[in-house]
Amino acid sequence: MPKELLIDGENCVGCCTCEMVCSAYHEGIINPFQSRIKVVKWDRDGEGIPTTCIHCIDAPCKAICPVSAISCDEALARIVIDYKRCIGCRMCIAACPFGLIHFDSIRRRVIKCDLCDGDPICVKFCPYEALQYVDESALDSKKRRSSAEMLRAILRRPTGVTLGRETYNGQNGKP
Repeated sequence: MPKELLIDGENCVGCCTCEMVCSAYHEGIINPFQSRIKVVKWDRDGEGIPTTCIHCIDAPCKAICPVSAISCDEALARIVIDYKRCIGCRMCIAACPFGLIHFDSIRRRVIKCDLCDGDPICVKFCPYEALQYVDESALDSKKRRSSAEMLRAILRRPTGVTLGRETYNGQNGKP
């Protein structure tokens, strides 16, 4: 059964361990710019959440690649890049609606999560279990619950948006 990477935003503390082990595993150097996973941080709140390729079923990056260097590995349910074919045009970066393909300026090529050939290193080293590699069937209910909880937290968080002379606090629609 195919597996997927589950990201639990509630457990992530923004430590960036996943970025470090990813770049060390793939590039042999600890460099967050060469990592396939990126932690988006909200420093003011002391929160973070890892982001990485979600391996779309109808991947826009695959569809736009002019040399067919991006393909679907059905066995691992992932989207992969064939670097022998890739010409570095970066069209895939522009096509990704989530901004989850990156350009490695050192090696001069695009990079994205490849799920470490079915054994994601980031999952093994995450000290807070914010990353899990789970069966696709188990993912649906966990993902729905997690998404609903995150949306609820966002809706309850004060936004500090100024409307006229008053600041909207995000609760009950009242300033």
